Amino acid sequence: MASICKDPGGKKRILFVDGNGKRWPIRLGKMPLADARTIKSHIESLLASKVSGRALDNETAAWMRDIPDGLADKLAATGLTAKRENTNIDDLIKNFLSVNTHFKPSTQSNWAQATGDLKKHFGGDCRILSIGRAEAEGYRQWLLTTRKLSSATIAKRLQRTRQIFTHAVRHGQLDKSPFDGIRHASGDPSKRQHYISVEETERLIDAAPNWVWRTIIALARYGGLRCPSEVLSLQLSGLDWQRGAMTVMSPKTEHHEKGSRIVPMFEQLRPYLDEAWEMAEEGQTHVIPETLYLPSAQGKHGWINCNLRTTFQKIVDRAGLEAWPRLFQNLRASCESDLAREYPIATVCKWIGNTVAIAAKHYIQVDDRDFERAIQGTKRVAQNQAQSTHEKAGKGPQALVTPQEAGEGHNYIKPAASKGLRSLAGRYSKSFQDKNLGRCPRKDSNLGPTD
Repeated sequence: MASICKDPGGKKRILFVDGNGKRWPIRLGKMPLADARTIKSHIESLLASKVSGRALDNETAAWMRDIPDGLADKLAATGLTAKRENTNIDDLIKNFLSVNTHFKPSTQSNWAQATGDLKKHFGGDCRILSIGRAEAEGYRQWLLTTRKLSSATIAKRLQRTRQIFTHAVRHGQLDKSPFDGIRHASGDPSKRQHYISVEETERLIDAAPNWVWRTIIALARYGGLRCPSEVLSLQLSGLDWQRGAMTVMSPKTEHHEKGSRIVPMFEQLRPYLDEAWEMAEEGQTHVIPETLYLPSAQGKHGWINCNLRTTFQKIVDRAGLEAWPRLFQNLRASCESDLAREYPIATVCKWIGNTVAIAAKHYIQVDDRDFERAIQGTKRVAQNQAQSTHEKAGKGPQALVTPQEAGEGHNYIKPAASKGLRSLAGRYSKSFQDKNLGRCPRKDSNLGPTD
């Protein structure tokens, strides 16, 4: 138990005995008796928690975050609490970024935006211990109502903020992150999806100013490469003409030990790779000449500096098409959507370089063709079931009579192939399709360049 002592001049002092029997004074200075009683109550809670080892109640924990540094230092001197960390928002952000030096330039730019909002709202000198769950929710509301950011951007800002405060927890600066559970719905990704058909892609390629841009568009739409990073990083030495494959370097995923992947030279892509090979100059190392756009990517902001979007926007206009959201990403997403209709999704994701979950949420698009295929498939199943029922209803030779035997006025039932023959034919047909699916037509231009 603790007690309040009244000192001269209206000053107050709290006395308590710790678990070892030592008496401690907490000098409060001049204050109303009601305030001293509140402090006394919380000191008793701290003492009970210290002696029993149980968790501190939420009310006292919240009180501890809000008390002045002077009182916090006095409590820490008695051993009731740990010494308060004076870490502020600025210090936390600097420490977090100092141990995450692997961020790419474009990622660093995104982090600068997220941390800028955090400092703008709370202030760089705001102590992180003063931020509770209510303040964290207030930050979310500020992003929504004051900054008026999109749902997807708010969700990303909060995700990065949770990472920063989780870092503080791991380093003992906080017991618990106030941003745990503070989330915002990122919205419907399908609203930013757009399928670019093969016909539209050919119009884009026809509107391209030169072979370089024809290759860029083809690699993104027919090869599913990330643009600009993977398109500009593709090397001539990575083209395996004999196998019909290309080694795609992936700067985005290299820190996840997934720096490259093998992608087929798809039939629609192959002519543009042939053209790029023929146009390559002596000593050139990359499919897209490394002297054009690659040097810009070495700057402060990385791939963003390449600025391919401006030129591509002009190509879209010249082709008579209306610009769609995420110009390059939707080319890549359209490629993955087409491949997913022909190959197992796990295989497609290996080629494209993403996961099944990401592909399903952000890439693969369903259109009217899928609906029509589903309807036709249902009709075929119904027809097969009807035919099977009709065959079972036939009685002996009657189901196999010829037109002459049936005579006039009788229905002729066409003999059905035996199950064994149908099964054998089906397996042969599937095997033939599997071996030839996606293979380029055999012609001189597809045999591969010779040195």
